[in-house]
Amino acid sequence: MLVLGGAGFVGSHLCDRLIRDGHRVTCVDNFATGSLANIQHLMQTNRFALVQSDIVKPMTFSEKFDQIYNLACPASPPAYQADPIQTIKTSVIGAINVLDLAREHEAVVFQASTSEIYGDPLHHPQHESDWGNVNPIGPRACYDEGKRCAETLFFDYNRVHGVKIRVARIFNTYGPRMAVHDGRVVSNFIVAALQNKPLTVYGAGAQTRSFCYVDDLVEGIVRLTNAPDEVTGPINLGNPEEFTVRDFAELVLGLTGSRSQIIHLPLPTDDPRQRRPDISRAAEQLGWRPTIAVEDGVRRTIAYFDGLLGKVEPAHQPDSATARRTATLRGMSSAI
Repeated sequence: MLVLGGAGFVGSHLCDRLIRDGHRVTCVDNFATGSLANIQHLMQTNRFALVQSDIVKPMTFSEKFDQIYNLACPASPPAYQADPIQTIKTSVIGAINVLDLAREHEAVVFQASTSEIYGDPLHHPQHESDWGNVNPIGPRACYDEGKRCAETLFFDYNRVHGVKIRVARIFNTYGPRMAVHDGRVVSNFIVAALQNKPLTVYGAGAQTRSFCYVDDLVEGIVRLTNAPDEVTGPINLGNPEEFTVRDFAELVLGLTGSRSQIIHLPLPTDDPRQRRPDISRAAEQLGWRPTIAVEDGVRRTIAYFDGLLGKVEPAHQPDSATARRTATLRGMSSAI
């Protein structure tokens, strides 16, 4: 198995899973956003190898791979907007290099696409048949359009060269090994809450997101990659339980018992108003649905960040008011 971007948040969890399943794994990462700490524990096994490289450059390997997983791209807005030209090179030139490698090795190749290809969606929930509504010249376009072009390349290589492709459109994913300064809503809220700092909500917080725990996502990735060759995707992988951003902030405050306040800032440019995956295709073709409840996953992620941050301004235990607020949100979440 070859995992590109294997030292990243999702990539490292995928490496763990493949090693547990008995495979030999080669991890490639340029460490632009990945971390050696995410895979350090795997360095002790002779079934794991690490190569520091960038998929924008052509790749050659002496070992022949059966499966190739392409997760090599910054995924949070601060990270991919920091160097937008490199981001689009990673998505487009990187995809060409990955597909050429898969063609050479006759390997199944998985592409981590994204819900961002739907842009500010015209339909809700988002189904794979939706073509998306993306601003091609906005500050997010390096990621959105880069991933859209990568999908085009994958399906053209499949049609022209017969490359065995699998494409997943991944919705918001969270869990341990997210970076402290990742810039996405889950890590932002949890880190701020644990430090009793203000939680920043953009606009009124009425925009919605759907949050999938990383273990559930990895299960979907593995099932898709091992599916029959006619199951190419694209397939949505995400949790269809939908939260407004404001209510998710309240959930984090309730679970941490934080003294943090919620502050509001203007909406960023091209911020999507709604995000919820239609996962009927994943359920039908892969037998896949998320199994980890959002509250349980958030608790695990809080514990991870609490350990990472140490004991600096630890959040106190929830009092009766915050416990009631959490219980109320638990009942609301399925209706949001």
